[in-house]
Amino acid sequence: MHTESKVIWDRCLLYIRNQVSEQTYQTWFTPIVAKHFKDNVLTIQVPSQFFYEWLEEHHLSLLKQAVRQELGPTGKLAYAVVIDKGNKRQKPLLINLPTYPGPAPRSIPALASNNELLQLNPNYLFDNLIEGSCNQLAKSAAQAVAKQPGETAFNPLMIYGGVGLGKTHIAQAIGHAVQSAFPDKKIVYTASEKLTAQFIEALRGNQIHSFTAQYLTVDLFILDDIQFLSGKEKTQEFFFHIFNHLHQLKKQIVITSDAAPRNLKGLQERLLSRFKWGLTADLQRPDFETRVAIIESKMIADGITFPSDLIYYIAQHVDTNVRELEGVLISLMAHASLGKQDLNVALAQQVLKHIVQHAPTVEATIESIQQKVAASYPISLEALTSKSRKKENVAARQVAMHLIKKYTAHSLKSIGAYFGGRDHTTVMHALQVVEERLQTDAHYARLYAAIEEKIKCKQ
Repeated sequence: MHTESKVIWDRCLLYIRNQVSEQTYQTWFTPIVAKHFKDNVLTIQVPSQFFYEWLEEHHLSLLKQAVRQELGPTGKLAYAVVIDKGNKRQKPLLINLPTYPGPAPRSIPALASNNELLQLNPNYLFDNLIEGSCNQLAKSAAQAVAKQPGETAFNPLMIYGGVGLGKTHIAQAIGHAVQSAFPDKKIVYTASEKLTAQFIEALRGNQIHSFTAQYLTVDLFILDDIQFLSGKEKTQEFFFHIFNHLHQLKKQIVITSDAAPRNLKGLQERLLSRFKWGLTADLQRPDFETRVAIIESKMIADGITFPSDLIYYIAQHVDTNVRELEGVLISLMAHASLGKQDLNVALAQQVLKHIVQHAPTVEATIESIQQKVAASYPISLEALTSKSRKKENVAARQVAMHLIKKYTAHSLKSIGAYFGGRDHTTVMHALQVVEERLQTDAHYARLYAAIEEKIKCKQ
């Protein structure tokens, strides 16, 4: 490796690391190697075609920004893609990228009629939005709005929830559906931060009236992450007037937020009161079954196959939001594409170690776990703790013992005492049986994970 190219790339990495999450940095940038530097062109080597295509699709702009910062406006970036990992003599495929053009000249932004929809993510559709109890109301309302924009009681439609739960997906799915069903309608999707930047630019250019006029003719206005308008009084006033105008004309308004209206700080009360005119729908964390469905849907879309135990392991351990779940799947595929490991639980454990925070301690008791296991099989609590040797009772009893050992500090002897006075060797045998069945029986593993989810969520 040339020293000069390494120095340049190391400086690029410093810039990149400050722009992305640690997970993204470790997965997509640390495997890159500086190849050489000549004629102001930095060539970087990536480990596979899959890797190259992902960088091109998701991180090209960031790479160009980093290179431009280090090499100036004439700096260029090229790839060396490893096509054959097993042949050291195989020459890499070089793909040259155009010079980063730099920032565009300042101008007053204009809405591009219906072409504004080109800014929507093509993957954010209703068809690939997995429905569960966590998002059922929001999805149903969004689909109703898309079928009759401005004509339902859901105007405005406000969707709120935490990071990565699908607010933007649902909002943009409305845009795609309306564009498909009503191609003549003018649709605008914008993030609140972008709206603020455009508004400020219009003020500087003394063209606020012409800028405002563009929004007055919109049929569907989707404003993402309205919480970022907090404290921006002038932009809020602009949006307030646009909101009133569009609502009076029965034009559809869709808003997303990270919190319920009552919890939004720094927004004018007159704005918050108008959000109550329509429907407010919240998004919750996906439950275990929905997470499994999301994983399986992702597998189908990407044409890959995960073993059942891996699917349940991921669904069980990544329970925060959809975005993190998808991030784990992408990381697994990236690791597998490098040819280092097969897609299995061992690889998932390795990946999750660097991605998922340690789960908080679950406050569970023997009695609460026994109740959840009995309800899930279902058998009576008396049968679970009795001397009965019926097959279904034994199976449930073994699962309960395993979960109690996992989520409480009770000793084997103490656990046995809660199941009809059984000794510690019986509990040890139960633990071994459950461990073996979790590895070999997919249906059993799924049932176990569902019970565990209820324990963790205190359901």
